[in-house]
Amino acid sequence: MKAIIGTIIIFASVLGGFAAQGGHIISLWQPFEFIILIGAAFGGFLISNPMSVVAQSFKAVPRLFSGKTYSQDDYLDVLGFMYELFVKARKEGLMAIESDIEEPEESPLFQKYPKILENHHAVEFVCDYMRLAVSGSMNPFELDNLMDIEINTHHHEAAAAAHAVQRVSDGLPAFGIVAAVLGIVHTMAALDGPLEEIGKLVAAALVGTFTGILGAYAFVGPMAVFMERLADEETRLLSCLRACILANFQGYNPQMAVEFGRKTMTAELRPSFIELEEHLRGGGSSSAA
Repeated sequence: MKAIIGTIIIFASVLGGFAAQGGHIISLWQPFEFIILIGAAFGGFLISNPMSVVAQSFKAVPRLFSGKTYSQDDYLDVLGFMYELFVKARKEGLMAIESDIEEPEESPLFQKYPKILENHHAVEFVCDYMRLAVSGSMNPFELDNLMDIEINTHHHEAAAAAHAVQRVSDGLPAFGIVAAVLGIVHTMAALDGPLEEIGKLVAAALVGTFTGILGAYAFVGPMAVFMERLADEETRLLSCLRACILANFQGYNPQMAVEFGRKTMTAELRPSFIELEEHLRGGGSSSAA
């Protein structure tokens, strides 16, 4: 929603201001300039990035317009899920959760938290490290180092699309100049024509520069920032899971283990101790409600 509102504000301000000073908005419609600009930028984007990054970039677009990020309720569900998983392991033994972590899609515990089940990175992270806990083949220090390596690798992969889009944003003003230069070349070939026609050609050429600069700083650049924020939020979620799993692995009781996870959250998303305690006592899932 914020992206839609922001887009409306940008167009209303730019086009409204242009029209208010006597400009004709229709003169900004120069499809061939747009083809040069967008085609060159997209072609460079394809050349410089693997298809996995290209696909990841396009997948982020719907989230940009939905504004969907993690909320406090999502984190409460994560802590509630980890609490129930730890309680089951503590009461029934680690072997009791083996079926849950081997086939999470079939697990009643995972199915109780559908939002978590939809996040394959979180599911894979929990299952992998709880599997190591069941095997008992690692000490807490080794487990912590391994989780740190995986989270850093995941963040690098998740941020790759944001960096790729940011490079497109950096190049858009230059591509706008390319479109403008080609427009001037066209204008020079028509110097023997009517003065009005030459003016229209020069105006059309300048639209390329205008579009490149506006697209870079008003749309593509902010899109890259949003995608980087998504990558950071994915990393913070995994860091929360890491703190919970490591605390449980070190022998803390389930409620104290999820308290470690709560402390990793930002102030904006972190529930209070009382809110978390009430959520755990309720034993419900806000995502399932």
